[in-house]
Order: sequence, then C-alpha cells, then structure tokens
Amino acid sequence: MPVISKRGQQMPNSPIRKLVPLAESAERRGIKVYRLNIGQPDIPTSPNALAAIKNISSPIIDYGHSAGNESLRKKFVEYYKSINIELDYTDILITTGASEAITLTLLTCLNAGDEIIVPEPFYANYFSFATATDVEVIPVTSTIESGFALPPVSEFEKRITSKTKAIIICNPNNPTGHVYSQKELEQIRDMVVRHDLFLLCDEVYRELCYDDTVFTSAMQIDGLDKHLILIDSVSKRYSATGLRVGLIASRNKELLQTTLKFCQARLCPPNIGQLAAEAALDSPPEYLDMVYNEFLKRRNFIVNELNSIEGVFCPVPKGAFYVMVKLPVDDAEKFAMWMLEDFSYDNKTVMLAPGSGFYYNTDLGRQEVRVAYVLNINDLKIALDCLRRGLQAYPGRTLSANKLKDTVITSIK
Repeated sequence: MPVISKRGQQMPNSPIRKLVPLAESAERRGIKVYRLNIGQPDIPTSPNALAAIKNISSPIIDYGHSAGNESLRKKFVEYYKSINIELDYTDILITTGASEAITLTLLTCLNAGDEIIVPEPFYANYFSFATATDVEVIPVTSTIESGFALPPVSEFEKRITSKTKAIIICNPNNPTGHVYSQKELEQIRDMVVRHDLFLLCDEVYRELCYDDTVFTSAMQIDGLDKHLILIDSVSKRYSATGLRVGLIASRNKELLQTTLKFCQARLCPPNIGQLAAEAALDSPPEYLDMVYNEFLKRRNFIVNELNSIEGVFCPVPKGAFYVMVKLPVDDAEKFAMWMLEDFSYDNKTVMLAPGSGFYYNTDLGRQEVRVAYVLNINDLKIALDCLRRGLQAYPGRTLSANKLKDTVITSIK
C-alpha cells in the first residue's frame, strides 16, 4: 500500500472542527446544537455583497488576474486610506481568503525547517499552515491571568536562533480577543528590525475593538516597510466568510513579486468572490455600525454571564468576537465531547472549541475553551444555560477557577 506523506501524517486536526462528527451525531438524535466553536456569525452578510452576486450579468465566469482584479485592489487602497494607511494597488495581492494569504507568505519568506515565532494561544490553523509548508512553529506563551497580553520581548529574544525568519501576530487576537497596543507593536518592530525578520500581521478583526481600546495597524508603525506583510480579509467585517477573499499587502516589492509566482501557479482568486468583496467595501457606515454594536452587546452579555457561573473565569476581550474561558473541569476537551455525546438539556446542548488546540504545547489550555460569541443574544442565553447546567452535571467537575476569578476584575459595567 502506498505510504501517506510525513507532512500529511503530521497535519493536525482542526480543534475548531474536530468535534463536528459528534455534533452531527447529536443533531441526528434530535438535539439542537448551539455552535460556539467557530467564527461563523449569524449576522446578515453585507447587502451590497449579496446584490453584486444577484446582479451578475456576464455570460462567462472567466479567469481573473493572478494578483487579483485591479478594481478590487484599487478599492482596497481607498479603504486603507480611510483608516490612515497609504498603499498603492500594486502593494496588494488578492488571495483565496486570509488562509491562502498566510500559506503563500510562508512559502515566499521561509525555507523548509525555518522557524516562525508565534505568541500562544494562537489561531489553530497557523500551526496547520506551518505544517503544510514545512515551517517550525516556536511558541511564546501568554497567560489568561494577564488577559493574554504580549509576553515580554525578552521571551521572544530567548527563542530567536539562526533558523528564525519571522514572527506572526493576530491583532485583534483570535482566540483571546487581546488588542496589541502601539507600544507593543513598536517593541515588536524594534525586535524584527534588530534581527532582520519578517513580521506577518493578521488584522482581519480590526473593526472590532471595544471600550476605549484604540486600534493601531502595523502598517502605521514606521520602519517596517521591508519587513511587514499585512494579512487581511473581508470575511469578518462584512459577515462573508464563504466569499474566500483575503489579501497580502506589503511595501516590499521583491516579496510581492515572488509571491505573485505562487499566485500564478493557482491561476487566480475566485472572481465572483472578488466582485462581491468589491461591493462589500462600499457598504454604508450604518451596516458596519450595526455589526460593531451587535458584537459589543454580545461581548458584554457573554462575559458577564460566563463569570456568573460558579468556577468559570472569563477575562474581558478587547476585540474580535472570541474569548478564552477557564472552566472548572478536569479536561476541557473531554468536557466538550461529553456535552455532545452524553449531555443535553431540553434537547439542547453546546459545541465549544477545546483550548489546548490553540497552544503548541497541548498540555497547556487543558481547562480552557474558546467561545465564539457569534450567535444572537437569545441563542446565547439558551447556550449559556446549557453550559451552566452541563458544568453542574459533568462528572469531572472541579472548582479550580474560583481563586483566579476572585483576583481579577472580570465584569463589564
């Protein structure tokens, strides 16, 4: 029998999707599953994007430019200018989602065996992209006690070797909701310049920053022109995850010219998705305000409700639409599986993403889950009631989060 590649054998299962078969089995048994495991909002997609799809008049869906449609790239230039980022359309490559943007960037910037440093917990697919491109992930651990703030630069410095070629951050962060400050970004800037590294900055959640948090783009930090690769997408801000339109932006022309060769090999990004994305960028302010206000309302609700559950600790996320939550359980993955296989309340249950899947060292995050507050308030109320009752009934229940909760301010006024 032919042998599957080592790369394929090492490719991890997604912690976000690995429990899908259990959820599907529960649904076949007639149980309603509230999916808080994945970043799929129930907010309607931008009407502009939907109208563009409905009004396609071309008789042929043809190939586009390998770099992406020029009109879309120019529309992104207008968008970035509106948030004080100056780019030329030739500084942008359109990709099939932010996922392809990251994969192509790794292929362009790193050789097999090179290392990329990532603050953890991190978006789980970063590890998948690295595995697929034979890149080694080197984690720097942040903690729930600090609200997952950037670890000290000295911790990054300890991990830099001759094989280190890049650092990747997500801002606002998935899965923690942390928003990196201008000071933190400047510290990262100084480090990547000092060691001559690439910096990949994933900013797909930039419009979702809460309270008095000020978002600073890495593109607004001086001195990074040759080092910075910005990763972006229309998936989150326009609730259009299925369009699969993302981008790479950089002022490093050699990097873009090299990446374009990989883009040519896959021909072009999806044309219908690009048409819809271009229309979405013209969404009225009222739409974006609605999206923001809805997520803020959900954030406030879920943080307060989670912290009202005995033994649960939920720090206050400052951005995105996720939070890492510490549960009073022996093992969060076992608990998440138990909720789908063995528990229901009024024929309802909840699907969570086990926290260990967002760490390089899977011994970390064993009592944590990522919760995506992507459902409307009424559904969140039902889901959290199921979670509360599930925690009360779970055989492996502990109360280890109580002390932590008592020492950290977690409520939202």
